[in-house]
Amino acid sequence: MTTVARLDAVEVDYPRGRALGPFDFRVEAGEIVALVGPSGCGKSTALRLLAGLEAPTLGGVVRAAGKGETAVVFQAPTLMPWASAVDNVALPLILHGAARDQARRSAADALARVRLQGAEGAKPAQLSGGMAMRVSIARALVTGPRLLLLDEPFAALDEITRRALADDLHGVWAVSRPAIVFVTHSVEEAAYMASRVVVMTPGPGRIAAEVMADGHLPRPDGYRASAPFRAVVEQVSAALMAAMESGA
Repeated sequence: MTTVARLDAVEVDYPRGRALGPFDFRVEAGEIVALVGPSGCGKSTALRLLAGLEAPTLGGVVRAAGKGETAVVFQAPTLMPWASAVDNVALPLILHGAARDQARRSAADALARVRLQGAEGAKPAQLSGGMAMRVSIARALVTGPRLLLLDEPFAALDEITRRALADDLHGVWAVSRPAIVFVTHSVEEAAYMASRVVVMTPGPGRIAAEVMADGHLPRPDGYRASAPFRAVVEQVSAALMAAMESGA
């Protein structure tokens, strides 16, 4: 497999102390990896390194660095309130030099992939929380990224919407197969979304365990009630508890 991004013995220090590391991590083309760990363990810091939004204090970062090759979805949709859904999604293409008409056509296609056809003209204030997050995901997908980074994108949403968006994200992944790194506090969400779950220690974050969540992606109907899913949830929960106890 081809490595899309890699963190090599990275350490990140802030004035208050070390936030991450030493931390070694890699993500291969087409795989979905979830990062879980206690608050303050450096999950979001690792994501910022992969996104190129921050540089490590020590260590190396190798990432998909071409235009549009890495895309980030944050917990808040961060949409332009004055712009329509289609113009919000078209923005990365326009910033990369695409003609406005072509960018809007590609944006409309991206919105259709997240089941928002018909909402192209809606402003953010007219969208529900789930719809706004779908627009944010469409904006991240419109450039055809090789690496998609998601920082707790469903945290502010209700459980039913979270589950629907998880399936939507699997659906769009199945079409273009970007590598995905998904940060979450939810063990069940990690076990459902990812084929590999990385459990981090309390800060400064290091890798405590890796759990393989084998099985077909996208997940089949009823997967959350299956024995393999429950087994992964228990493995990740046990690893997380052990990491927190060892760091206490």
